[in-house]
Amino acid sequence: IGEEEDAVFIVTDEDGTERELVPACTFDHDGSHYVVLIDRNDGEADGLILRVEQDGDEIVLENIEDDAEWDAVMKIYEEMLSDEA
Repeated sequence: IGEEEDAVFIVTDEDGTERELVPACTFDHDGSHYVVLIDRNDGEADGLILRVEQDGDEIVLENIEDDAEWDAVMKIYEEMLSDEA
């Protein structure tokens, strides 16, 4: 993704609260690239996993809508967390 260490994404959640999210890690699965974003101000909050898409010169973060894709991505993320423990 490039300079992701300095990236901050402002995301508005379903309650209308803005959260500052920063990339925690990235990984690949089945030909797609994913990023895990965590709240910069709340380390205890759940992370957000998004698929990284290239749209011309721009990088677009997409929600994962497919249940099978979500299950596979969550499994990889959980394995990554257990490896760090």
